[in-house]
Amino acid sequence: MLTDQLLLDYKRCQRRAYLNIHGDATRRDGERDFRLKLKQEAARHVQVVLERFYPKYVQPNYISANWQQKAAATRELMQQGTELIYQGVLYRSDYSTPLIGTPHLLVKQPGQSCFGNWSYYPVSIQLGRRPKPEYKLMAAFYGYLLQDVQNSLPPVAQMILRRHDSHSIDMGRWLHKVQQILADLLSAIASSTEPEVFISRQRCNLCQWYSHCYGVAQAEKHLSLVPGVTPSRYQQLKAIGVNTLASLAEISPQQLNKTLDKEIIRQLQQQALAIRENRPLGKNSPASLVNYLISDNIELYFDIEAEPERELDYLLGVLVVNRQTNTERFYPFLAEFPEQEGEIWQEFLDLVNLYPQAPIFHYSDYEVETIKRLAKLYHTPREQQQALLSRFRDLHHYVINAVIFPVESYSLKSLANWLGFQWRNPGVSGDQSVYWYDQWLTNRDRQLLELIVNYNEDDCRATRHLKDWLVEHFP
Repeated sequence: MLTDQLLLDYKRCQRRAYLNIHGDATRRDGERDFRLKLKQEAARHVQVVLERFYPKYVQPNYISANWQQKAAATRELMQQGTELIYQGVLYRSDYSTPLIGTPHLLVKQPGQSCFGNWSYYPVSIQLGRRPKPEYKLMAAFYGYLLQDVQNSLPPVAQMILRRHDSHSIDMGRWLHKVQQILADLLSAIASSTEPEVFISRQRCNLCQWYSHCYGVAQAEKHLSLVPGVTPSRYQQLKAIGVNTLASLAEISPQQLNKTLDKEIIRQLQQQALAIRENRPLGKNSPASLVNYLISDNIELYFDIEAEPERELDYLLGVLVVNRQTNTERFYPFLAEFPEQEGEIWQEFLDLVNLYPQAPIFHYSDYEVETIKRLAKLYHTPREQQQALLSRFRDLHHYVINAVIFPVESYSLKSLANWLGFQWRNPGVSGDQSVYWYDQWLTNRDRQLLELIVNYNEDDCRATRHLKDWLVEHFP
């Protein structure tokens, strides 16, 4: 069966769709907690939309798990002229592989169809904030299936996103796109050749084939493991015969062409060289970084745990290091409940204002954006906000301008692990912290708060570990 989920996977990654059909299921990763959380949120979002906009829906009475019988039950409701059909099944069998779609809603509208002077259009309810191309494809796929079921192409398919904003998909414009993507997908899964691996952590992070694909990429020393090699750059490199780490490290000027920026190639070449030799390389860093790591006796290390979907920063962690007395103390300002965010913000300000000259080291610009958000939300005086931000030192900014590390990613975890730092809970990431916090709000297990605090403290200590190493080796 070619399902809507398989089509979505193909749109996101051709290799994922192929492995879903042909891969060894024992090599799949277990379902990650954060992925389960997203599924639960998506289901809650659907119910909220239904209750708010479509409360009088009817669900087909399924008496069998057979797709064809489910589609028949859905068609029966359409024949009866049911206004709103929830979780209907659309089935199309005129392809070499039957097509299955399960739109969230089918909505009755005036128009001609095989049922009479009415027809249906699909509604797809998605958790995202933006009308991503894959969401548009899903909605259009349902419209395409409806054309076969009711002998009439709906003029539009509809999407409803997280903020309940509605987007219409013009089926006249999308019909050919859907047909082309379906043809490509059918060809891909019929092939005996497994699509090439390409590791993109932002896209691959939650995929259950990640460990398997990552193992393949490592064995091949695939160029996607080199930071800065994007899919488009990879295709450009392959076009000039550069398809291994060694060939990238040794690329010659004669291989370059006008489509490749020489500065980007130089950076990629240096990155490949650092990985091949397993040693960091220094850059000609900007003069503005000369005093970036200098500090007095007191240093602060800052890290945040946040739930973006709630627009909530629930933990502001600060490690205070006294170089003169060789002592340190960690302060976790934790909002046990979302309404306490303002309280922990003030507690954070009270602490950092005790050390008005101390630099505040962090990793990534998220901390700076968070300070701006919280200062605006809780009416912190502008001069106080500016004085605070003037003390911030982003070690990510320093690293990318001063050092090339032999790593596959410039995340804090990747760099600190290469430097020998270990988190107390190996393999845990920020999304796991979000899951723990969500579970805490549900079941009030205080052990979850302890796990969150420990993870945040380790992030702060990893930031310090990185800073100390930079001072020693690349000041």
